[in-house]
Amino acid sequence: MWLLREGRDALTLSVCQAMFWAGLMISITLTGLIGQTIAPSPALATLPVALLTVANIFLARPISLVMQRRGRRAGFSAGALAGAAGGAICAIGILQADFVIFCLGNIVLGAHQAAAQYYRLAAVDRVAPERRGRAVSLVLAGGIVAALVAPPLALWTKDLLAPIAFAGSFLALAVLSVGLLVPLALLPARQPDIAGSAGPGRPLGVIIRQPVFIAALASAAIGHAVMVLVMHATPLAMVGCGLSVGDAAGTIRVHVLGMFVPSFFTGRLIDRFGAPGIAALGAVILAFSATVSAWDQVLLNFQIGLVLLGLGWNFMYIAGTTLLTQSHRPEERGRVQGFAEMSIAACAAIASFGSAGLLNGLGWKAVNIGALPFLAAALGVTLWYALQSRRGLAPSRA
Repeated sequence: MWLLREGRDALTLSVCQAMFWAGLMISITLTGLIGQTIAPSPALATLPVALLTVANIFLARPISLVMQRRGRRAGFSAGALAGAAGGAICAIGILQADFVIFCLGNIVLGAHQAAAQYYRLAAVDRVAPERRGRAVSLVLAGGIVAALVAPPLALWTKDLLAPIAFAGSFLALAVLSVGLLVPLALLPARQPDIAGSAGPGRPLGVIIRQPVFIAALASAAIGHAVMVLVMHATPLAMVGCGLSVGDAAGTIRVHVLGMFVPSFFTGRLIDRFGAPGIAALGAVILAFSATVSAWDQVLLNFQIGLVLLGLGWNFMYIAGTTLLTQSHRPEERGRVQGFAEMSIAACAAIASFGSAGLLNGLGWKAVNIGALPFLAAALGVTLWYALQSRRGLAPSRA
């Protein structure tokens, strides 16, 4: 069985993914609501999340290079400690109703996210090429546990430091981050095949002009940005139309299940139908999700739309990640993965910045319909790459 031979790191990273996403879901569910309460303007409600993503942008490439030189475990452990510090700072900001401190805590949380986003890529370091899709899927499947645990955890801990709501939830995030150090200790201190002996590799400009890299980035970045745009606006839209915080938390839970449950079969679908086909299908599903969500602001539409949003994201993100691993040589890994993750984070930051403003300015329908042109672009790039590959003009790795 491949898991016993070469997939043990993927299993460990799946546990890490579950713990990281449990904390991240607490942040996703509550940050916009807290921001709307303590921010000087409702339009700034999602600014803390956007700042988290900006920190992710600036740290994604340096962390990738550190991991290539010092090993994955060192980078992941540093990120977990940043998550603990960020959760504690956010809790202080909530207790003092200080929006600046709350934003600062989210910036520190961005360092954790910058490290944790490499879980799925670390899973393929010691896996045969034909099983990379399965390894990525296994890691992302850890989010299923997070989807079941995080929303009730956020609600159970929200009054832990009563009468101030939600400060206790961010302390729970900090505890989860510290707990990550336990499974991370099972990873090798350094990968035995750390690249570098083969030389510096090709120039980055050459690598990112490959059709396979362009298709990988279009799928992962646009799929992730659309998901961020809609997901961060959802709790605000739901509470704004009269639904409860519990309804919002439950909807985020089914959304995250939609994001991660398909991971059990997405890798096999990629093995059978190819990454471009699954990426294209994901773009179509996300477009259908936007249509359902925009149709009406009732609980059922929110829930169905968010489940489809998660499913489409899963297909585009895993397919894009699989294509990314085909675009570089081992000695190029740190630079290429760092550039890709920085680009994905930049797209997510733009989506985060625009989420609350778009919702407050133009409404929930505009949030969803505004995603359609970007999905059309991603679909076009994916089909172009598939055509190039069929003609033999787009080798996976030069």
